Amino acid sequence: MTITEVSVSLTINGRAVSVPQGTSLLAACESIGIETPTLCWAENLTPVNVCRVCVVEVEGSRALVPSCARAAEENMVVHTESPRVRHSRKMVLEFLGSSTDLSQASDLAVWMRHYQADPNRYGQTDVPAERIVEEPKVQDDLYVRDYDKCVLCYKCVEACGDDAQHTYAIAVSGRGFNSRISTEFDTVLPDSACVYCGNCIGVCPTGAIQFKTEFDMRAVGDWRPESQDVTTTVCSFCGVGCNLELHTQDNKIVKVTSPADHSVTHGHLCIKGRFGWQYVQPPTVSPRD
Repeated sequence: MTITEVSVSLTINGRAVSVPQGTSLLAACESIGIETPTLCWAENLTPVNVCRVCVVEVEGSRALVPSCARAAEENMVVHTESPRVRHSRKMVLEFLGSSTDLSQASDLAVWMRHYQADPNRYGQTDVPAERIVEEPKVQDDLYVRDYDKCVLCYKCVEACGDDAQHTYAIAVSGRGFNSRISTEFDTVLPDSACVYCGNCIGVCPTGAIQFKTEFDMRAVGDWRPESQDVTTTVCSFCGVGCNLELHTQDNKIVKVTSPADHSVTHGHLCIKGRFGWQYVQPPTVSPRD
């Protein structure tokens, strides 16, 4: 018996679109080449609908709807660049930029220029005094946490939890301006349930969690993404077949990621795959040693 795929027809920005039933509005927009800003969404995570930069206007709907989680419906009429949508996206970006360090959020910078978002409209862009401000936490040689760059998109929490690792080492702690991503009882990472898979790094959009190698190279002004090559290979530690993306600069590996669309990893790795590459380039040892 042949199973017929059920499709729904809708209109996006005046264009007729037909997509499989259950397709999100975000995916429907992508199918006709319409780019939509996202922050808390990732193709390998469950939508959590917290950032609201992907909202679109649906005729007949009182409020703007998150395109990442709202499914396309028959005869929907959607607008992605209406004055209401543009104003909402601009304000969200300005609110984020007025209270958070977005200096390493390159994707957001593009959209801020697109919507002419100016965080300075809200006055001083320093982090509010009542918010907990901390120096980047360097607790080991693998990765660094910098709360001043965190936009509470929940991606790291999802990757640590049901969507990937099932370790549940981190969650949202505190309220209001004191909200932050924290381990249980705010213990240091080495004493927490963290297994150092680094999947939180793989999904972080702002550099709030990043490789120690990247952090150190940025600190001395030597981080040059435009000079880096990315080579896809297969992890050599076991027989699962995880794909690795080796980011190299000056013929040295500086970090490792994995393709989000790979059928084995879906962008996620274990500690060996993400951090176990040092043996490829061991430190130079003098003959006397």
